[in-house]
Amino acid sequence: MARLILFYGLAMGAGIALMEWLDYKRAVRAWATEVQIGLVALLFIALGIWVGFKVRAQPRGSDFCRNDAAIQSLGISARECEVLELLAAGHANKVIARKLSISPNTVKSHTSRLFEKLEVSSRTQAINRARALEILP
Repeated sequence: MARLILFYGLAMGAGIALMEWLDYKRAVRAWATEVQIGLVALLFIALGIWVGFKVRAQPRGSDFCRNDAAIQSLGISARECEVLELLAAGHANKVIARKLSISPNTVKSHTSRLFEKLEVSSRTQAINRARALEILP
């Protein structure tokens, strides 16, 4: 009887040890997979940051020369150029109106005429088109 108890005890101990070892192996594999996924994620983050720095628009130097021929051919007035510069700086209509001492409705009029002259439909498009034509730095 003692041998039978000893045998069952050893069998149960070996079974428990085997289950713990299998659970440990599974945990190590799961941890390794999580580490690999984390490393791949870090790689893609680094790649995204690098591409972002390479692709983003580089600011022009101080040697920018405004394309007056494009301004004249499009019929853009000096006040419209001022409004365009303030649009490019990211100012709202009320801020532009305050800076230029004009009404917000006048700013809207200048903006809509700029959109017509530059053949665009948004502020972002107007700024990009003006930069492409070298009207803005």
